Amino acid sequence: MEPIEIGLWVTAGMLAMVVLGMRVAFAAGLAGLVGLILIFWAKRDFGAEHLGWALTVAIKTAGQVPHSKVSSQALSLIPTFILIGYLAYYAGLTRALFEAAKRWIAWLPGGLAVSTVFATAGFAAVSGASVATAAVFARIAIPEMTAIGYDKRFAAGVVAAAGTLASMIPPSAILVIYAIIVEQDVGKLLLAGFIPGAFSAVIYAILIVGIAVVFKSVGPPVRGFTWRQRLVSLPPALPILFVIVIIIFFVYNPFGDAWGTPTEGGALGAFVVFLMALWRGMRWAELKSALLETAKLAVMIFTIIWGVLIYVRFLGFADLPGAFSDWITSLQMPPLLILICILLAYAVLGMFMDAIGMLLLTLPVVYPAVMALNGGEFVTAADSAFGMSGTMCAIWFGILVVKMAEFCLITPPIGLNCFVVAGVAPDLSVQDVFRGVMPFFVADAVTIALLVAFPGIVLYLPSLAG
Repeated sequence: MEPIEIGLWVTAGMLAMVVLGMRVAFAAGLAGLVGLILIFWAKRDFGAEHLGWALTVAIKTAGQVPHSKVSSQALSLIPTFILIGYLAYYAGLTRALFEAAKRWIAWLPGGLAVSTVFATAGFAAVSGASVATAAVFARIAIPEMTAIGYDKRFAAGVVAAAGTLASMIPPSAILVIYAIIVEQDVGKLLLAGFIPGAFSAVIYAILIVGIAVVFKSVGPPVRGFTWRQRLVSLPPALPILFVIVIIIFFVYNPFGDAWGTPTEGGALGAFVVFLMALWRGMRWAELKSALLETAKLAVMIFTIIWGVLIYVRFLGFADLPGAFSDWITSLQMPPLLILICILLAYAVLGMFMDAIGMLLLTLPVVYPAVMALNGGEFVTAADSAFGMSGTMCAIWFGILVVKMAEFCLITPPIGLNCFVVAGVAPDLSVQDVFRGVMPFFVADAVTIALLVAFPGIVLYLPSLAG
């Protein structure tokens, strides 16, 4: 049996395990180990006397992955970004941000929902985890929306969809993971997420206002705030802006050389939020909760990375990425149409996998194919299929893939944000949240189409970085 055949059979078996309900981390790790055994055994013609040797080599190869890959300095960004979000919540910064947005925006039709979207976008700029963002605002925003007459399913859908913005707006754990897998600059990818993230928030807001105008009972406006009340709400929300500025200047300093690495910026941001939390009276129990929640989410993400990287190591031996890349480039179709088909395939995969696991599993195969479509890693903009250099294509495709990952966080039956919101709000079922989130599928489809049609939305800030 040829290595590529082994790769296809093992991949099919792994997908079957995922569909049957096994966690992606364990399915990928098991498939990768079995695949490595078969690859090494095949080199000795599947002789019975060589099975023990193949087993030993495969275990040693797989055993090197967790430390060699996860000890990467760039991955230390993930727990620090998550910690920033939880500390900001326990410090009361999220409540202040939501209150300011409410007083300034809630007069619009569906204004409280729009306030939730923009407050979530602001919180996303200090939190790298969509799940954490959805959980935080489910506690804050849903009770306020339902109290003034919002449909509870619509309110839940707003929070679940807005929570996905943390996947795009830096600091983003998924963007960091993408950068590490494809070996691109973390700082430029984080920088590229700002405009598309803000763009997504604006599209959500337009959709909400349109729904509230057509269906008057869905989202009544909130009026009565004086200008003094609005101005008073701004100072408590400024610490969030301060932390965002710190992180931006460490990732990319627009006035000169960067002050430090993204990892240092994330660590400093976490320290600043910690000091703010202490100043605002955070107690030991709250600090303990923030640390435990951070540890749980970080361990979940790192476990997925461990398992999937074992599978990725197997893919390298099976040469499946190279074979897939050759097949993609041989298709007699326009490159842009092939790219759209790849994005649609992500939409389907997202119905059965969580976002991080899906990216980790697919990128080692899909990324080389997309780069080959564009003309290669080192192609210039003049010679490329998509009109951009290899580096810019990698950044553009990364933002598109992360946007698809956002889409997958709210699609049934696996949409993780919907389960989180339903778990936090006791009077809502998962089915209620899925119904409430359905209009946002349209908004995400429009956003993705515009990002594909106008790459400049994604590439403007990275191009300034040089």
